[in-house]
Order: sequence, then structure tokens, then C-alpha cells
Amino acid sequence: MEQSDEGCSREFLAMFRPPINRAMRSLDRSFFRKTVPISAARVFQHSDISRVRKELSSSKDLLVVHRLNCVRDVKDPDGLVRKALLLRGDLKHDDKTTWSPTISELVEKGTVGLGPYELVLDYDFWNYADIIAAILPENDMQEIPQGFTQVGHVLHLNLREQFYPYKHIIAEILKDKNPAIRTVINKTEDVGSHSEFRTFPFELLAGDNDLNVVQHEQDCEFRFDYARVYWNSRLETEHRRLVDKFQAGQMVCDVMAGVGPFAVPAGRKKIFVWANDLNPYGYEVMQDAIPRNKVQEFVTPFNQDGRAFIRFAAKELLDAEPVTVTIKPKARRDRKRKANESQQEEPPSPPPEMYTRPSIVDHYVMNLPATAIEFVDAFPGLYTGKEALFSPNTSQKLPMIHVYCFSGHSDNEVDDHIDICQRISERLGYTITPEDCVGGTGNQELELAIHNVRLVSPKKQMFCASFRLPEEVAFRA
Repeated sequence: MEQSDEGCSREFLAMFRPPINRAMRSLDRSFFRKTVPISAARVFQHSDISRVRKELSSSKDLLVVHRLNCVRDVKDPDGLVRKALLLRGDLKHDDKTTWSPTISELVEKGTVGLGPYELVLDYDFWNYADIIAAILPENDMQEIPQGFTQVGHVLHLNLREQFYPYKHIIAEILKDKNPAIRTVINKTEDVGSHSEFRTFPFELLAGDNDLNVVQHEQDCEFRFDYARVYWNSRLETEHRRLVDKFQAGQMVCDVMAGVGPFAVPAGRKKIFVWANDLNPYGYEVMQDAIPRNKVQEFVTPFNQDGRAFIRFAAKELLDAEPVTVTIKPKARRDRKRKANESQQEEPPSPPPEMYTRPSIVDHYVMNLPATAIEFVDAFPGLYTGKEALFSPNTSQKLPMIHVYCFSGHSDNEVDDHIDICQRISERLGYTITPEDCVGGTGNQELELAIHNVRLVSPKKQMFCASFRLPEEVAFRA
């Protein structure tokens, strides 16, 4: 635990650590109660408390321990309750040789009186790391299980096997120390091991058996059963990064949309999104999230196979009638307006914003890292016979493709990039290399960029490979 060691011996600081019980297998909160004998300065006049505290703080006489309030109530022998200030460990109320000049002066003036104080610490005082360190075997202390994902009120653990004997204690402590948590679960097998919808088997470790969560991300609200869809709160930064690349009025096809962590925030930015997911329940959640977040004019949900959706979206948009969304400016509310009719006239309101849905996809998002690269084979011939619609005949560029994938966590990340490019090339039937980036020595028109999303495990890295669909692929006969 964090604490100041000024004026405190190691033995004294050790008293602020919780009691140790490495044989504990079910959580006994009462075990973590102890009393620390210290000294305290009673302040006789309530009006002096602030001044005395400031003086004792300046002289470094106060007990400074993280999460500990140094101001306490104490009773005089006559039963009168006064405020007292807890003093550092080496300062003894019955030994004037330990007093600082500030303490001596305050006592001589009759401002304070020193006496013993029994500081009671209990389970609520210590944090998760403190408590779990007092329970786990010493040989496990170097990697205390602290990584978890929170989704709504659910805390999702992914415990290593060595911690299985302590899983219920770990869960109970985490629930206690995180007030927003009501349910703790542990993943028992890999994501997608039993379902193509990226759900995972789990066990309930603590709290309510209720996985119906309310999750907020990028000022959007999603409501879903966590057991029936895929959601990873650790990807919020990545969701935001990619959405920030889209421009208002563009057309995005989210091929494996899940419950909409890309699609719904993009809709709030006035970006047109066709959001597809194979999971029928995920589709239902999107149907709820779209009006809930007021993006129904920009986001449309679909429930199709991803490979089929890639080609469906391209053709359907070309054939569809134009759709225009008009957003009127919000009415101004001037709370300071006077009732006087002679008040100067308000400036005219700005014109409404108008967005027409494009007939050509600007971005394809493929967020299924385990298998998304396999779906890239749907792009060859996507716009065969439509060359006249694209550059150099018009200003319209071919779509950017953002495909998520896993690769090994190599010492040299270039090796991972080569691996990703080779796998994409095989599915496209077109060679892409790491040099096909802006400023690279390859085909810069592809605008290749491979972004390192996160380390999933010591030998597994998640990436997002973005590239512009090559002409030779898009127009292939």
C-alpha cells in the first residue's frame, strides 16, 4: 500500500499492512481487522482545528498514510467529543524527547493535548492489491491477477490456471473494491471456441447471475446480454481512432458490426453506415441502439453473412434511390432576453445541414480479427464494369478497407507486417507489401497502414491493416 515513510520505521509501516493468511480459501472479511497504537493531538478549541492541522502538516508531525483521514473524533474523560489529529509513528505522547518544537509550543500554549490513540483498520481500509497479497502464496506474488474487463456492472476475468484455487476469493474482493460491479465472471475457454458469434463460455464467480448490461462508449449507450454478443471494453480507443478517420457524409460498411461500437458513434458524426452482423441477437441490439442514440437517419442495420454483405452493399447502394438527411439548426434560447419589444433583432439562423448518402462505399470495416482476412476474397470484381465512376474519370476513389487480424508478437514488428500482407494478398489474388504505404518504396496509391491495436497474449498481437482497394482487384472480370 502507498504511504509516507517520513519519521516512520519499517516496523511501524508494516503495521499498516493487512494481516496475512495464505491458507484462506473462502473470504473472511473479519480477519482483516487490526489495531495500530499511535499518538494523537486533541485540539481543545474547535476553531483552532484548521490552523493546528496546517502547522502540524508544515512541521511534518501528522501521520500521512494513503486513504487515511488524519482527523478523528476522540472523547475526553468527561465524555466531551473533540477533534484529534493523528501523529507520525515515532512521535510518542509520553516522551517529550520525540516531540518537535511545533508540538511542544502547541502543548505549552494549551492549544492541544497529546494522548494515546488506537487506530482501528479493517477490510474496508485496504485495496484489492493489499488484500490479495495477504492471501496468495508467496511464489505467486510477482504476478497478482489484476487484469480484467468491465462491461456495465459485469467484471470479466481471464484467470490463469495457477489462480483457480483462489478464483472465488479474487472475485469477491474485486466486487467489494469496485462499487459499480455486481457480477464477476471468469472466461473458461477462448472467445469463439463454441460459437461463430464470438461469445465465450464462462463461470459465475461472485454476485448476481445477471449479464444484461448497460454500456456507454463514445457518448453512446448500448444495452445487451453480455453472454450473447461479443464486446471488449479495451477496444474503445481503437473504435474511436477508426471512427475519427471517417468524414461526415461518407458511406461506411461495417461488415462485422457486433452491437455497433463503430457504427453508432459514426452515425452521431453524421456518417452514413450500413452495419451488418451475422448474430441475430447482435442485430436486435443494433436495432435498439440506433434509435436509442438517435442515429436512425444515418445508420441502417443488417443481418447477413459478412462475405455476401460486402458485395450486396456495393451493388445495392449503386441501385438505390438517393437519400438526403436534412438537419435543422437548433433553436436558440436566450435566457437573458428582455421583454422589451424594442430589443435588437436576432441574427438569422444558420442554414440547415444537408447530407446525401453516397452511392459508393468509402470505407469497409471488417472487425473479426480471428477470420476477417478470409473474407477479403469477396472484393475481387466488386466494381467490375463501373470504372467510369471512379478516378481518374471522377474524383471518387475506391474504398478503403480496414481489416482486423491477429499475428504473432515478433521481436521485429516488420515480420508481423509481412505476414499480414502475405495473407491478405493470398485472398485478394493481388500482391500487397509493407512498402505500399504513403512515402514507401512500393505502390503508394494503396495507402497501406498497419496499426498495432493491442497485445492479446505474449505471442498474439492484434492489428488493423488499412489499404485502398486496388484497381486491378475492384475491376477484375
